[in-house]
Amino acid sequence: MFKTIAIVILTLGLGGAGYFGWTQKSAYGTAAKEVAALTTQLEEAEKKAEETAEELVTSEEALPPLEAKVKEFDAVKGVFANGAVLKDLEALYAKDKKLSTEKQLGLAGIRMLTNGGKDPATIEAFLKAIEMTDWKGQQQVICAAQKALAASGEKVKVMSECKDEAPAAKGGKDAKDGKESKDPKDAKADKADPKGKKDDGHGAKKDEKHAAAHWDYEGEMGPEHWGKEFPTCGKGKSQSPLNIKGPFEKVRFNVVPDYKPGPLKILNNGHTIQVNVTPGSKIRIDGKAFDLLQFHFHRPSEEHINGKPSAMVIHFVHKNESGELAVLGVLLQEGNENPGIKTLWSYAPTKEGAEVAPENVAFNPTNLLPREMEFFHYDGSLTTPPCTEKVKFYILKTQVNISKEQITQFPFKMNARPVQPLNERKIFTN
Repeated sequence: MFKTIAIVILTLGLGGAGYFGWTQKSAYGTAAKEVAALTTQLEEAEKKAEETAEELVTSEEALPPLEAKVKEFDAVKGVFANGAVLKDLEALYAKDKKLSTEKQLGLAGIRMLTNGGKDPATIEAFLKAIEMTDWKGQQQVICAAQKALAASGEKVKVMSECKDEAPAAKGGKDAKDGKESKDPKDAKADKADPKGKKDDGHGAKKDEKHAAAHWDYEGEMGPEHWGKEFPTCGKGKSQSPLNIKGPFEKVRFNVVPDYKPGPLKILNNGHTIQVNVTPGSKIRIDGKAFDLLQFHFHRPSEEHINGKPSAMVIHFVHKNESGELAVLGVLLQEGNENPGIKTLWSYAPTKEGAEVAPENVAFNPTNLLPREMEFFHYDGSLTTPPCTEKVKFYILKTQVNISKEQITQFPFKMNARPVQPLNERKIFTN
């Protein structure tokens, strides 16, 4: 009997010990997992703390220069606060019947310093500066005005070309050995972008270029939507291009080009192939001299003759001392190879990028003109945003040949704005 009881007690004891050992083992395993998880969280927290500390140091280093700039800005505002300079400037510019875009921008800046960015007259002054601007030759004015409007709280989209570059402190050259130093965040971005997509030079990946562009010739940023960001494009009453058809009114003056050979400077700006011209080439319109700034191409022609476009058109953009713009249009029809265009196409970049200036290559814009200079004339606008008006157009009647192969070599399949309403304007001819 005692033997049986002893066996039972022993069995229960062993079972209890086993159960106790098993529960302790399970508890230890759970605790080990919890400790590992806490260790991982602690490491992540320490890493974030290090990154935060680095950012804090960077911010503290950047703070003194910013404080100095704020003090300078406040001092400048104080100088203009009484409004005397603004009144004098307004009185002075009121006498200038043909106010330049630079002066208009300066006037807007003084308004902002005197009356603040919320002042309606300030906003209006900056908008007027944008509308007055020659898009192709005064991008700096547009950038300054757009940034000022954005700073004033206006809903304006600042062009990608106007955005400030990233600070040189990160991802720039190391002060010690001049080697390129890569920011850790940039390294992470490289890992997250396994396909190796590169920046297009305007802060966008190549496959995001369309979305980053400020305007385009198709889609959501096409001509029918330009008016949303550039009011004159949608509300202007003297817009270009036009469908040129009769009846015409006669004029008795001539257009006489005087173009000179100069070093070739050509670029692909993402919208067209453009050739920048060195000073010296001019055109005389009714005896008045206009300097040739640049010329560029559209496919098909933006101007239509009796409802029909040509294969392409060259727009020669001129400006006189008063800031007036004049565009000479040369229509290109499919035919024989054009020697002048052959030269240009051999150096024209196929992709958007910086200006190309090949050594010892000269070009004379006269090579692209027909012999006859009879023209159609009308008052219009820039055919690209911001669609500034009061631009005089002279479209030559005689077309110039361009081969089918040369047409297809042009890197843009279509970069022409649709024809615009005539709105009771007159079209002249000589």
